[in-house]
Amino acid sequence: MSMNIANRLPTSRQLLLGLFVAGSCLLATTPSRADEDADRERLAKISYELQQLRQMIDQADKNSDKTARVRFRYDWLNRDVEMIQRGIDDHLDAPRQPRAVAPLRGDYRN
Repeated sequence: MSMNIANRLPTSRQLLLGLFVAGSCLLATTPSRADEDADRERLAKISYELQQLRQMIDQADKNSDKTARVRFRYDWLNRDVEMIQRGIDDHLDAPRQPRAVAPLRGDYRN
């Protein structure tokens, strides 16, 4: 049973759903509920998923009907996803700020 390549490619609806899911994951990462390392790990996973989504967008664009009267703007979608991914990556690449430590007392005699 041969499967047409178009049947295996994601539709624009699937791509938008993927973007929605990635955005939902981003909103679910609140520092008040998780420690910083777990938050950074989730953000790194979202960045990875966005990279995978961008590859799917590129593939869908390559296989889209270039002669169609109305075309989906994959380039715009890819640019928006790239901007989101870049923002996450910039946050992950930023140096961590050291926490303030209370000064030691130093004199332990009474």
